[in-house]
Amino acid sequence: MEDQLNFTIEELGKAAVKSPIEMSKSHGDGMANYVTDEQFIRLDKNIIPGPQHPVKKTQMLECAGPREHIYFTPAHVHAGIVSCGGLCPGLNDVIRSIVRCLWYRYGVKRISGIRYGYLGFLPEHGYSVRQLDPTVVDDIHKLGGTFLGSARGGGRQVVEIVDTLERLNLNMLFVIGGDGTQRGTMDIAEEVDKRKLKIALCGIPKTVDNDFAIIDRSFGFNTAVAKAVEVVKAAHVEADSAINGIGLVKLMGRDSGFIAAHTALASHEVNFVLIPEVPFNLEGGNGFLRHLEQRLERRHHAVIIVAEGAMQDQLLKEKKTDAGGNIKMADVGVYIRSRIIKYFEERKIEINLKYIDPSYAIRSAPSDPDDSIYCERLGNAAVHAAMAGKTKLIIGLVNNEFVHLPIKTVITHRNKIDPEGSMWRDTLDAINQPAMMVNRFGM
Repeated sequence: MEDQLNFTIEELGKAAVKSPIEMSKSHGDGMANYVTDEQFIRLDKNIIPGPQHPVKKTQMLECAGPREHIYFTPAHVHAGIVSCGGLCPGLNDVIRSIVRCLWYRYGVKRISGIRYGYLGFLPEHGYSVRQLDPTVVDDIHKLGGTFLGSARGGGRQVVEIVDTLERLNLNMLFVIGGDGTQRGTMDIAEEVDKRKLKIALCGIPKTVDNDFAIIDRSFGFNTAVAKAVEVVKAAHVEADSAINGIGLVKLMGRDSGFIAAHTALASHEVNFVLIPEVPFNLEGGNGFLRHLEQRLERRHHAVIIVAEGAMQDQLLKEKKTDAGGNIKMADVGVYIRSRIIKYFEERKIEINLKYIDPSYAIRSAPSDPDDSIYCERLGNAAVHAAMAGKTKLIIGLVNNEFVHLPIKTVITHRNKIDPEGSMWRDTLDAINQPAMMVNRFGM
């Protein structure tokens, strides 16, 4: 895949303004260094013995960080920040980081917060812009949710959004959101290009599911796993304290099972993990319900995690979408709960099942220290990129380095667990679940 991707970053023009940030241009003097446009990393870090093939520059990832020369004159800048889509731990940390870096590092004094996502750009909704400065945002990282409010939808009204960008005289826009939001950012960028406007569009990838392509992880993911582990511990206590106790926990994961798998690995108290990437049968000799029955026969309790996107190919009769363009999913947790109850009732086996869906409690939590650090660095890197005139990019962590990624490249596909990869292998080792729960040969 690497040789088919183009990681070239677009720029508004020549960066000719001396940055107000004082740094060093050489190593060994004890000062932090500027980052240059000739600093790259490779996406593929694997080493394969044999003839080495040259890597094209378009296949290298440009390193993020402050440049010696920037495109915008700080005194002339009016920056905008918007958060879109569902909630995620760390949103306020990112907003705070962007504001403080603009204000303190570059001296930008005009910063506007757009309220309630892309809807905040549309006059018919009547949401006023919120003026931001360090005193306004200094304590918001202690709170969950987003200080600016968020909403789905509105991103398709591109002409009206760019009209508002012009009316506000914005020079740069920081967009915090998932792949649907970032697709909207690209549409906005195309309209900006049509009008020949000099507006830098910079994305900060937000998806608690951790399914953005290419980047190591999304902010908020570690917090989500930590909160999910607490829920699983409670489910285990309930299950272990009852006759044939079953704790069933539904976690986020529309298209991928990263939260489910990481939670199982971290908690050490999960016996089954059901995710979208790995098919399974409920009924039959090798089906999930039969394996659950065998688990109860052996240990008299069980804990199950199911990702929200599991079994959707079987449960969805028709595809409907929400305002953000996401498919409305069937509630797989409720469905599996009912099937478990029915299965054991038919066999006259007593069970005590507790079902927990903590999704919104997890999404709305403040970030943990690890995510807070990550968000701070993402926000700083986004400001440095925009001030340098770079546009249509997302800030991401790749191979533990902060880099610039073209939005159009990142949104081509979503990251998923490889059923044949080490993550799923280690998960199976931790939970002792059968590698396949699919009936074959008429079972």
